[in-house]
Amino acid sequence: MDAVFLARVQFAMTAGFHFLFPPVSIGLAWLVVILEALGWRRKSEIYQKAGKFFGKLLALTFAVGVATGIVMEFQFGTNWSEYSKFVGDIFGAPLAAEGVFAFFLESGFLGLYLFGRNRVSKGVHWFSALMVAFGATLSAFWIIAANSWQQTPSGYTLNNNRAELTSFFDAVFNPSTLPRYFHTVDAALMCGAFFVAGISAYYLLKKKHLEIAKSAMKVSIIFGLITSLLEVFPFGHTHAQQVARTQPEKFAAIEGLYSTQTGAPIVLFAIPSTPPPTLKASLEIPKLLSWMAFGDVNAKVKGINEFPKEDVPPLVMTFVSFHTMVGLGMFFIFILALAAY
Repeated sequence: MDAVFLARVQFAMTAGFHFLFPPVSIGLAWLVVILEALGWRRKSEIYQKAGKFFGKLLALTFAVGVATGIVMEFQFGTNWSEYSKFVGDIFGAPLAAEGVFAFFLESGFLGLYLFGRNRVSKGVHWFSALMVAFGATLSAFWIIAANSWQQTPSGYTLNNNRAELTSFFDAVFNPSTLPRYFHTVDAALMCGAFFVAGISAYYLLKKKHLEIAKSAMKVSIIFGLITSLLEVFPFGHTHAQQVARTQPEKFAAIEGLYSTQTGAPIVLFAIPSTPPPTLKASLEIPKLLSWMAFGDVNAKVKGINEFPKEDVPPLVMTFVSFHTMVGLGMFFIFILALAAY
């Protein structure tokens, strides 16, 4: 094992653990806003208690997310110091903006929300919860803008062996920022819905705090069903179209398209294997991939054979993880629709 491999393992563990918490925080924050609004406007003690309970859990997930995020940012300068030197002028800008415009907004109003109950008016207290949710969502924008720039870089020029920023707007709103942002944030809202529903279900099974659990369960299921439908269309569909247009190598890998085809089929299920790249036991729908990617059943979709090997992502991992994501998305809609029924 060389230093680069060890650095990747360490960073993967840090990033993977960190990312367990921000999606929960974002989704949970908006559900707390809804619960607190229902408690305030309906003068419902049940919803107020639900908001207070899940607000405490929000504080915990927020704190752990911040702590692990700081470690991850340090690793950009330690594990990937040469990369930081190369793109620091660009990559550092949205990370700094996240701290200035979002983190302080979120953390400041979180303090007001947690310690201001019964000390400020109901309206101000609800507004503080709203600002926490808005700040968390805004924070996600800057982080995803930085990540998206690495996927589809724009607004820069190479000078003296460094990437230098030429347009902050173009770098932030690069071709993949908005599709990636809406897809990811909607997934975070789903995550928050399952978090609240799962805890509510636990208390229902234990026959504890039944009225609070029922009220929170009802809100989270309706919220989760709406966001799970939006995740497939339009957000997931739009993101896939963006990948097909701006990252065709990645699109070919996630769809298991090994050769360029006109009227390409979509693979519902297959067992990928390499080398050579093949799909075994493939279940396909003819021409659907061309239509979903480009709006034309006869559109040409580039396959993996069109690109240099070094430009193609790891095939098995990419194909399996993408199709697992799609399968889970369908399952989420089914289970939430069943729960709503």
